[in-house]
Amino acid sequence: MGAPAQRSRLAWWLAIAALIIIADQITKVAVDKLFAYGERLPLLPVLDLTLLYNRGAAFSFLAGADGWQRWFFTILALGVSGFIVWMLSRPGHQRLFSWALTLILGGALGNVIDRFIHGHVIDFVLVHYGNWFFPAFNLADSAITVGAVLLILDEIKKKKPTR
Repeated sequence: MGAPAQRSRLAWWLAIAALIIIADQITKVAVDKLFAYGERLPLLPVLDLTLLYNRGAAFSFLAGADGWQRWFFTILALGVSGFIVWMLSRPGHQRLFSWALTLILGGALGNVIDRFIHGHVIDFVLVHYGNWFFPAFNLADSAITVGAVLLILDEIKKKKPTR
């Protein structure tokens, strides 16, 4: 594959990542404007919209730390994002792998934007059952999770049976 075609393919994946970032930021801004902190709106018996702030990583990991985690996770996400862009720019056509990387890229950068602007990530999806609550999350977290699942599926798909 020639360089122009490879650049075109990279532009395609980056455009999808940008759409994920835009959708993530629009939903976060909307919830941040429409809800008071901690306010909940039940959508289903097991699903609420709410406004929560997460100073940690995915699923509130290290949220109680004293502030260093904001910059640590920002730098980590930017480093991973650079690596992902490099991976997407490499020759070869691995569609599932590229989708996985693109979802992770869009999600990681969506949360980086929150950390830069607010000092925390805005979460708003709350899944619960009875007195059990899954940590609140957002569209960016969902993209990262789906991307990670696709990476695992891609790896399983690549494995050839041994005899």
